[in-house]
Amino acid sequence: MEILFVPLALLAGVLLTVQVGANTQLSKGAGGPFAATTLQLGVGALVLILLAALLGTLGAVGSLPDVTWWHAFGGLASAFYVCSTIVLFAKLGAIVSVGLFIAGQMLASLALDGFGLLGVEPAPIGVASALGALGVVVGAAVIVGAQAGEKGVEQAASNPGWVLLALVAGAVLPVQGAVNALLRGDIGAPITVGAISFVVATAGMALVLLLVVATGRAPKPRVRPLGGVPWWGWLGGICGAAYVTTVFTALPAIGVAAVVGLTVTGQQVASVFFDRYGLMRMPHKPVPGARLLGVGLLLVGVILIQAI
Repeated sequence: MEILFVPLALLAGVLLTVQVGANTQLSKGAGGPFAATTLQLGVGALVLILLAALLGTLGAVGSLPDVTWWHAFGGLASAFYVCSTIVLFAKLGAIVSVGLFIAGQMLASLALDGFGLLGVEPAPIGVASALGALGVVVGAAVIVGAQAGEKGVEQAASNPGWVLLALVAGAVLPVQGAVNALLRGDIGAPITVGAISFVVATAGMALVLLLVVATGRAPKPRVRPLGGVPWWGWLGGICGAAYVTTVFTALPAIGVAAVVGLTVTGQQVASVFFDRYGLMRMPHKPVPGARLLGVGLLLVGVILIQAI
């Protein structure tokens, strides 16, 4: 049974990159990343609510008053991550962004495993995992350096603020998975847990949208241009729902490091194709040797971490 989570986690990573391509198109139609994020999270919440109702597990929501309050708020990480990806893909490109996301994810997973945080079974950090973490960080640095000279990216990639945002955006993903796993332990019903996570994420993003529009930091959402969004531009919510549900169900079965390693591998492979072939209307970007070297270092680091 546990072996089934290996291909599922790999596919979940691919879907995370597909989600960004879809949301980039939705962002153009909705008038900005804040409105697009709210829409896609709402779509994901609706899909999961309907699925939970069909499975007859929606009644598990009644157990929420009896659980630790913060176990229900893992979904806020989705709002933060999705909005960050829309902004960062435009600023840094797919490979740089995903490389930094991976570094953030792997470092956070090592902290969760090494210190047994958020209910994760402690796993001492050995030499292999430490070398793996170093490989991930070096690989991310090589990727950023390789793309820093490209037109339109040089200034952004050398800005520590964008780099830090990408690292934090990656780090919140394994944290979200651990928190959602705690909620699953509280109430069972994994699809219902996913629905709760996305409802919370949608509500949080809606509040952010109202705030940024009211303060003039973002344009008002647009409705009419949404008709021009390609059908696949609406798939971001479904991809996100599949990713979140897969991660928190796989964590107890194969561990944080394994889940993160598999999902980041899927992300990285997909991001190379997105940049090389301009998939989902993303800009075509070359994939020079230095960037491939960085990808290789990332993947070697992931493999070493799995050796713990």
